[in-house]
Amino acid sequence: MIKVAPSMLAADYLNLGSEIDKVIASGADVLHYDVMDGTFVQNISFGQEILKKVSKKPIDVDVHLMIQNPEKQIKSFAEAGAKYITVHQEAAGFGLKDTLKKIREYGCLAGVSVKPYTMVSSLKEVIHDVDMILIMTVEPGKGGQKLIPFTVDKVKEVYRMCREEGVSPIIEVDGGVGMETAHLVTEAGADMLVAGSAFFKAEDPKAFVEALKKMPTPAE
Repeated sequence: MIKVAPSMLAADYLNLGSEIDKVIASGADVLHYDVMDGTFVQNISFGQEILKKVSKKPIDVDVHLMIQNPEKQIKSFAEAGAKYITVHQEAAGFGLKDTLKKIREYGCLAGVSVKPYTMVSSLKEVIHDVDMILIMTVEPGKGGQKLIPFTVDKVKEVYRMCREEGVSPIIEVDGGVGMETAHLVTEAGADMLVAGSAFFKAEDPKAFVEALKKMPTPAE
C-alpha cells in the first residue's frame, strides 16, 4: 500500500501542534519536514529546535535537507528525532556516499534526492547505500507548485533501475501531488507520496489520505 507523508511546509505555522495532530488523525504514515537554508534553495524554513518538539508526537518524521554541506548537520537532526534523513545529490557532491553512511551510523534511514533537471543515473553509484530515493517533481524550495510532467518518467527510470540492481528502497515523490496527479507517480513506481497543500486544504484529510493509499501501483 502507498505511504502518505503530509508536508509541514504547507501547514499553518501559528498552529503547528494542532496541524500535526491533524496529520496523525488522518492515518498518514510519516510527517515530512523540509529544512531549507536560504542557500541551496532560496527560502529558509525549520530547524532542529522545532524538530525536537515535533518528534515527540507519535509519528515518524522524514527530514528532507535542502541545504548545502548536509554532512555537517546529520548528527544534530538525528539527535533531534529524525527517522529518515534525506540529502540532495547536488548538495552532497563527491561526499554523498560518506554522508549516507553517516546517516545510518546515527540510526536513521538514509535517503537521497535529486532535483527535476538532475539525471537519475547519477544515483546508480549509491543505489545500494540508500533506504529511500526522493524524486522532486517540482523545483525544491517552495510549496504549492504544480507537478512537472516529465518528472513522471524520472520516477519510472528510478523504479526500473532499482529492479535491475536488485534493491527496493522507498521511492518517494515530492511536489504537486494531489488527487489528480498521485496515480501518475504511483503507476510509475512511487510508494511514498509527499502531499503539502493538497493535504492541508482537503475538506476531509482522512479521506484524502485513504484515497492516496489506494492509488494503483506498477504491479496493478
